[in-house]
Amino acid sequence: MRVIGLMSGTSCDAIDAAAADLTIEGDAADTVVLRPLGALECAFPDRLRHDLLAALPPASTTMADVCRLDTLLGQALAAAADRADRELCDGRAELVVSHGQTVHHWTEGGRVRGTLQIGQPAWIAERTGRTVVSDLRPRDVAAGGQGAPLVSALDVMWLRDRPGVSVALNLGGIANITVATGPRGPLAYDTGPANVLLDTAVREATGGLADRDVDGALAAAGTVHAPLLERLSAEPYYSRPAPRTTGRELFNAAYLRAALTGFEHLSTEDVLATLTELTARTVADAVRDAGGTEVIASGGGIRNPTLMAALGRALDGVPVRASDALGLPSDAKEAYAFAVLGFLTVHGLPGTVPACTGARHATVLGSITPGRRGLPATGGVGGGVGSGAAPPVRLRVARTDPSPDPQMGM
Repeated sequence: MRVIGLMSGTSCDAIDAAAADLTIEGDAADTVVLRPLGALECAFPDRLRHDLLAALPPASTTMADVCRLDTLLGQALAAAADRADRELCDGRAELVVSHGQTVHHWTEGGRVRGTLQIGQPAWIAERTGRTVVSDLRPRDVAAGGQGAPLVSALDVMWLRDRPGVSVALNLGGIANITVATGPRGPLAYDTGPANVLLDTAVREATGGLADRDVDGALAAAGTVHAPLLERLSAEPYYSRPAPRTTGRELFNAAYLRAALTGFEHLSTEDVLATLTELTARTVADAVRDAGGTEVIASGGGIRNPTLMAALGRALDGVPVRASDALGLPSDAKEAYAFAVLGFLTVHGLPGTVPACTGARHATVLGSITPGRRGLPATGGVGGGVGSGAAPPVRLRVARTDPSPDPQMGM
């Protein structure tokens, strides 16, 4: 089945669209085989991104704004899906899986009570004619889970047979890990901020004229400020037991301003150097706690050489490899993961690992918006939605290109 996965993350910078040919194989139908067909990055229209960021916590908004953003995001996602179908699938995609844009993750006392992603899927189905799986997180929350990191299901299937203790790391707006194997695995949780506070600090310092530290150049010119790092590291979130999740509800502009109280004399470079060190140390602490013997990294943060150098120092010898080395493009890994999750959904198969999300049981994820020709054919595998069949336990990436040097330079 040709499937397009759409992902828009915490950074709100673009829509990642990834296309894959997915099949379920094995005598016991226990293996998902993923053949990557390519990926695209589709930038948000400037006004849409501005209005979306302006509506996110801690800002207030109106239901009228939510309706408008839900529609405009749906149309932007539809355009991305249509382009991916034409350019990556030769117009033969059968399914689109849309994560949408998380606008609120409602947590109280470490428990997730609700989650909201917008980006109306009807626009995708209408423009492409394809069936759409969307709204994937709420079912896990309803089953008592954190609703995140959902990419953990792919990570566990993908890395379970590797030697040692493999830790998948995503450095997006928020950093999260999946411990696929080992005494503590499977386990997954958000370790804390990655790009979200770095981007916020740049926007605050430039009055919105810039929104990121390109290549970590500003942080590289700064010096880590120990008292600020100590204050940031005292955040209670880091001591909460896993599984745990976080987002802009906690790590936002108001949070950063409060943290910088009394440190107004610090240069932008020093603030960014300190925030970079915070991310590196909180990730490294999580990897060490899990007994990780290797880190498989993905997400936009791996393009930041200053962050990766800090992470290398904090990990003190634990090798870090880009997910590209194992066949999944690091810039589009989450989009591929959601393609897999939606693929499991239309086969009636669970897409969660309860040990990773904290749910009472595994669930079939998402809501389905049928395409013009109805639901895609599954060939009887899985038995269809509501079948109760057991999910696959392995994922194999059918690699088509030679892999790069598997270990990232630090």
